[in-house]
Amino acid sequence: MSIHIAAHKGDIAPSILLPGDPLRAQFIAENYLENAVCFNKVRNMLGFTGTWRGQRVSVMGSGMGMPSLSIYVNELIRDYGCQKLVRVGTCGGLSDTVKVRDLVLGLSASTDSAVNKIRFKGMDYAPAPSFRLLHRAYEAARARTLPVHVGKILSSDSFYTHDPDQWKLWAKFGVVAVEMEAAELYTLAAQYGVEALTVLTVSDHLVTGGDTTSEERERTFGSMVEVALEAVLG
Repeated sequence: MSIHIAAHKGDIAPSILLPGDPLRAQFIAENYLENAVCFNKVRNMLGFTGTWRGQRVSVMGSGMGMPSLSIYVNELIRDYGCQKLVRVGTCGGLSDTVKVRDLVLGLSASTDSAVNKIRFKGMDYAPAPSFRLLHRAYEAARARTLPVHVGKILSSDSFYTHDPDQWKLWAKFGVVAVEMEAAELYTLAAQYGVEALTVLTVSDHLVTGGDTTSEERERTFGSMVEVALEAVLG
């Protein structure tokens, strides 16, 4: 067992999906995996391992924000040998080129967090995903004729900001969506020499004002899950 995950060696598959919400992890396990077994309930951060199309795969909540995700991803890679990690989550649209419910694959992850400034002693690092996972996810989305975009995303430390127009600077430089975890996921994957990707569904939009309910975010984004599963297991 690790500090924050109560699984034993072998309980967690090398490929894992990482929704922020642990209830979304449970929903994925119950609706997409066969013979799913819960391997973690510590702090109610639910984790499950089952099979999809005969292949073993895990899913576990990561919590909200980079500090929470960092704890779990460090332990998943270091203590349990995870090799392919795909964040499945929601994002806010920053460009009118993307619409609510579209898929966004994170080509790079800028951040307003200081975590990499600290890590790289004041220098900038450009977190990016595994091209192999990115390509697989893109092809899976296209095969399903889903609206999918490959683009720059922003991982922000702040959900609520004092400046309501702050996002416009990022949009000006081509960032199409904002979320809260990908930059740390991509950086840790690079550090450990494993593969990572972020697959997002646009749940709300800062340009158009469109949004979805919390229940819709938890239960109706099945296309994103299927694309992520294809990416890690296809």
